[in-house]
Amino acid sequence: MYEIRVIMDEENIFDKIEELFGKKPDNFSIIEQQIDIKIQMDYFEKSKELKKNPPDTKDVLDEKECLFDETIDLETKKKTLLRLASIDSVEAYRTIEHFIPNAEAEIKDWAFLALQESRSMIESSLLNESQIIISTGLGGKGKKLRYFTVLSSAGKEEFSNLQKKLIEKELVFSLKKNDGELEKIEFIEHYATILSIVPIMVSIKNIIKSVIDECNQIGNFISHKYIVTNVKEFTLDEIKDAWDYITE
Repeated sequence: MYEIRVIMDEENIFDKIEELFGKKPDNFSIIEQQIDIKIQMDYFEKSKELKKNPPDTKDVLDEKECLFDETIDLETKKKTLLRLASIDSVEAYRTIEHFIPNAEAEIKDWAFLALQESRSMIESSLLNESQIIISTGLGGKGKKLRYFTVLSSAGKEEFSNLQKKLIEKELVFSLKKNDGELEKIEFIEHYATILSIVPIMVSIKNIIKSVIDECNQIGNFISHKYIVTNVKEFTLDEIKDAWDYITE
């Protein structure tokens, strides 16, 4: 099973995967939950290290009940989740699945990652094909990734109600045309913040550029500078700090 952590923005992530693996993969899964990148990096690094000396399946299954023992410390449970995810076992998968609803908040994201890895391990074995796990901070849905985008008014003034409606209308239209969807749009000061879902083989940047161009046919009121990331949702202060470093 292959693992890939997509933590940097790419013009076309699917092309990046093709570059890494030599072909466009048919079998890949996207971690849907929004999980902090640091947690993901920590998980996958420890998972990679564990695979150098794979644990015995029987030993791992014998220790699975410790997940449900309130007296066991969280670090031990994290190691158990890693070990369960590393073996080709439906029992291990069901154990993690059963644990998640009652998992302590501090390790719930860790458990979600373990569940995804366990599922991919089983699918890889059944299909006799390598599985690729695509992991981003904002997660996704099905074969689509979630992106956070920020637009700004050209004059650094708040968008008018008409402009807000036009931006939302063009976003919905352009995303739908590309089999994507608009999840959320908010207007804060002179910014528009957008959360959207886009198929992995579609360039989010092309969609955003199209929206800006269409809207600007009526007054050139949107800056050609924008922020797009699949890592996290930015706060207003983070947007302001990043904006001066963006080139058109």
